[in-house]
Amino acid sequence: MNFTFSDTIAGQVTAYDRPTSTATVVTADGREFAVSMDGGPSAELMRNLGEPYTDASGQLDAMLVPGRFLFAYGVFYPHGDGHIFDAKRVVFLGRRPGEYRFEEQNWWIHQLEEIAAFYRKAQFGDGPVDFADYRTNIRLGGEKTDSHVQETDTISRLVYGMASAYMLTGNDAYLEVAERGTEYLRANLRFVDADEDIVYWYHGLKIEGDVQRKLFTSEFSDDYDAIPMYEQIYALAGPVQTYRITGDPRIKSDAEATLRLFDRFYLDRESGGYFSHIDPILLSADHESLGENRARKNWNSVGDHAPAYLINLYLATGDPKYAKFLEYTFDTIVEHFPDDKNSPFVQERFHRDWSHDTAHGWQLNRAVVGHNLKIAWNLMRMNSLKPKAEYAELATHIGDIMPPIGGDRQRGGWYDVVERMRREGEEHYRFVWHDRKAWWQQEQAVLAYLILFGATGQDRFQDEARGAESFYNAFFLDHDEGAVYFNVLANGLPYLLGTERLKGSHSMSMYHSSELCFLAAVYNNLLISGKAMDLHFKPDLDGFDDRVLRVAPDLLPAGSIRIGAVEIEGEPYDDYDADALTVRLPETPGRVKVKVTVEAVR
Repeated sequence: MNFTFSDTIAGQVTAYDRPTSTATVVTADGREFAVSMDGGPSAELMRNLGEPYTDASGQLDAMLVPGRFLFAYGVFYPHGDGHIFDAKRVVFLGRRPGEYRFEEQNWWIHQLEEIAAFYRKAQFGDGPVDFADYRTNIRLGGEKTDSHVQETDTISRLVYGMASAYMLTGNDAYLEVAERGTEYLRANLRFVDADEDIVYWYHGLKIEGDVQRKLFTSEFSDDYDAIPMYEQIYALAGPVQTYRITGDPRIKSDAEATLRLFDRFYLDRESGGYFSHIDPILLSADHESLGENRARKNWNSVGDHAPAYLINLYLATGDPKYAKFLEYTFDTIVEHFPDDKNSPFVQERFHRDWSHDTAHGWQLNRAVVGHNLKIAWNLMRMNSLKPKAEYAELATHIGDIMPPIGGDRQRGGWYDVVERMRREGEEHYRFVWHDRKAWWQQEQAVLAYLILFGATGQDRFQDEARGAESFYNAFFLDHDEGAVYFNVLANGLPYLLGTERLKGSHSMSMYHSSELCFLAAVYNNLLISGKAMDLHFKPDLDGFDDRVLRVAPDLLPAGSIRIGAVEIEGEPYDDYDADALTVRLPETPGRVKVKVTVEAVR
């Protein structure tokens, strides 16, 4: 191979030869690379959003010690029968070997603050929060585009991010955005069908001059002229996260009415699970107008209930009917999604009778890497609520098999869409379109392996969690413009073309980046490091049933966390059940600010 090419190597230093300035680096798959530093590469410490560049070039020799994890970007040059690698940029994860800065107590909290500040300014500038100014499409630096369809789901996802930012910081500016966004959704994008006693949500609001037109059916190409289940699911994500903070009974009422929509028109009462689409006239999942979406089921319609809103609705209410819905969801996943006889990847699309749909649209017989990881992550959450051997077994099975088939063992990070079947004589599963890496799929990997390690204590899962966190924090944070990139190349360099250049689009609106920050803070601090953290609420004292505020940050193993202290309006407060993670709110009118310190039980 007589050509040069640039690339990235991620791994641990096992040796460093000072006379030749050559480090031996071992990657996740056990390969050794000789990384030459004699070209004078720049070196830096990993930094969080909002932090300055910290140069480490002058300390390069001293820092290249065994046990240190690093990223080296450089050039492979032809040399004999192979290549030599000349490093041009080196990123260290901490000041000392074994130190990973993203495990600092406030790393993810600070990152979420920076992301929230970016989107608050991008959407509303420095002025008041007016969702009439909201835009779905946001450019790289936060500038708005001319496109002006306000999509329900992207507003809801922004609301989710802002509510999560408030829960971790107590900054009222973020709660204001979350509450105003929720009000805007209810006033402009919610349809109450009194005859059927249901609520469903419009796809979006198209604004042309002074004319506003509500878009009942989806305008996204995969779902055109239908009402896709996932849009209804994600319409609830932001309001329900806000409900955890405020207890606004109107939000709970909307959620329950939307669940009645699901059970009345999407639920397959004969074969189980939920259909992915219904037609807009008859609200039927079996109408010919749906084309290839007729009587189909998929990951989004069956499984996305849990992470998008259902776990959070249960956390806020403790209602057994939501726990039962969660159990039904995960029992369905365990029964139908594994496909070990044909592929290590889960099956994601189905016909009515659960036979596999391998000819649907762009997916065909292809795997979305992040969906596999998302299933493992959420199975472990559910296993904390209702332990079942099949939940833990499938989650750990996915966790074990995914790294070599969905992860990049040389550079770090996780791929996007791959073929579910290998070609004859080939060892790798081919990429469908490209080998780029999307921000949301990195999130699924981080959360899957953090909770797998936190719940099982198995070191192999910690190694994978650290690898995923390292790649994400080294390459996805946009230190120039703010927030995070949509996609990077396999080597970590940002990919800034087309819709993947945007910070806001049909696919991106602060949801995954904020969910990652919120739960990575929870898992790292409470499950893994044993560090306490503060959560913030601002309930209407008549909002929650029996005036009980439930403060569990996520579904975590029973007995692993407890309340350490509570403050109401800045004053110590002692009417709480530490082990049940509940606070009985005082008999006073109006709303109060509640700060709860949650600590790990060791």
